[in-house]
Amino acid sequence: MSELSVNHLLGIKYLKEEDIQLIFETADHFKEVINRSIKKVPSLRDITIANIFFESSTRTKLSFELAEKRLSADVINFSAGQSSVKKGETLIDTVNNILSMKVDMVVIRHPNPGAGIFLSKNVNASIINAGDGAHEHPTQALLDSFSIRERLGSVAGKKVVIVGDILHSRVALSNIFALQLQGAEVKVCGPRTLIPKYIESLGVGVETNLRKALNWCDVANMLRIQKERMDLSYFPSTREYTQQYGLNSAILKSLDKEIVVMHPGPINRGVEITSDVADSGQSIILDQVENGVAIRMAVIYLLASKIKQ
Repeated sequence: MSELSVNHLLGIKYLKEEDIQLIFETADHFKEVINRSIKKVPSLRDITIANIFFESSTRTKLSFELAEKRLSADVINFSAGQSSVKKGETLIDTVNNILSMKVDMVVIRHPNPGAGIFLSKNVNASIINAGDGAHEHPTQALLDSFSIRERLGSVAGKKVVIVGDILHSRVALSNIFALQLQGAEVKVCGPRTLIPKYIESLGVGVETNLRKALNWCDVANMLRIQKERMDLSYFPSTREYTQQYGLNSAILKSLDKEIVVMHPGPINRGVEITSDVADSGQSIILDQVENGVAIRMAVIYLLASKIKQ
């Protein structure tokens, strides 16, 4: 397979396994590029990309911007907090105004699920979903799988547990789709109040005991509690959550095997994961950050090559 089967990256559920493998092979190449002394390639000198973020983001935004610049694209950054959106402008008007400046690709983060899909049907540009509400965050899931493949050799046949706030997490849903597509087994672990009712219909196991989940898995992906998306109290206190679902070195050492620890960031150190675990040899958290740039370079490059046709 030499090109993606899609014209936009709206969610993992629209991809085929061959798409993921193509993205990974392309990211392998770009990972070599970003570890050279000259980290840029002239691949996208004639492409203009707009980053439109309606929600605050540090890591994802920086990662996309760096990926775009490494590919030599022209980049426009747009933050909705300081824009006409506050004056009542619609999403389509906002994006069409930006596209009238001859933009080829839009990277969008939006609090409403489906915003990227809506845009892809209404504007003439390639759309990359950088997170839409609690729906999907496809590039995060791709970089997570890529990081597992790098550490363990492959994703197929691996057992991955996603721990924490599954209910409010777009990372969890995208990861479930991506891991299953590549032949991994997936469980979720957390308080019942933070596990969506529909989750088992996706072929995902549910475990409420952290120790049992860790004994089962090869990889533990620790999610943070998304307080900014909570309008209710889903557990008695942060302290109680940490006692039941926080990962510390004592628990890791007590397991009968060595597991890989991941975290999509930002980390609440001392809540879902302690510093000694986050900074340990079993953690691939910093690899995830580095791989995020290579994966986003690959996605942008592959989608841009379809624009050029």
